[in-house]
Amino acid sequence: MRFGQERFAELEAQAIEENWPSDWCMAEAEREANRQTVLSNRPDADLWVFAYGSLIWDPAVQVEEYRYGALEGWQRSFCMQLEGGRGSPSQPGLMAALDQGGHCDGMVFRIAKDHLETETEFMWRREMFSGSYCPMFLPVETPQGSVQALTFVMDKNNRRYRPNLTPEETAQAIAVAQGSLGTNFDYLDSLVRHMRQLGLTDDAVFKLHARAQTLRKADQKLVP
Repeated sequence: MRFGQERFAELEAQAIEENWPSDWCMAEAEREANRQTVLSNRPDADLWVFAYGSLIWDPAVQVEEYRYGALEGWQRSFCMQLEGGRGSPSQPGLMAALDQGGHCDGMVFRIAKDHLETETEFMWRREMFSGSYCPMFLPVETPQGSVQALTFVMDKNNRRYRPNLTPEETAQAIAVAQGSLGTNFDYLDSLVRHMRQLGLTDDAVFKLHARAQTLRKADQKLVP
């Protein structure tokens, strides 16, 4: 999912067709200013990025190295509302983000400094297209030592933030939501599958997956 500028034209047409909210996209100038600000004070060196969702299996940038990574004080949470892609305005889905509290096991990957400018442009288009994250540098523990990793955490001031859903409400939303990219459950299922392949654990996400799967099977049985 290498997010080129041409992808926005496709999404604009899709937004009109599917009646997405008017603020579905962060303005290009604002997104670029955010990238420049976030990266402005870091050392002239390779860049580490913490992956906890689809970046685990599809970073869509040139990667020099992967490591296991553990982030303290933040937890994987399906707290970002989706109104397009794998959800719709009438039946929103939910995407994984990082919310404060707890612990998150994931991966970190390294982007060589010679490719930093080009690759972070691609990354910001993909991760910050709607402006729902706050990119920041956080300490991530790896088997080879601690690294300061760029991490996209949930922006609590964004209207898509849904922090107070119960586990049942979350599972129900994921079980039924779908959009032009497919079902919301497929995203969760892919996340769980890749985490298990890598030996990453997250009991809350695994329980959510099991509950959403049960709800989907129950709905399918009701279909004539």
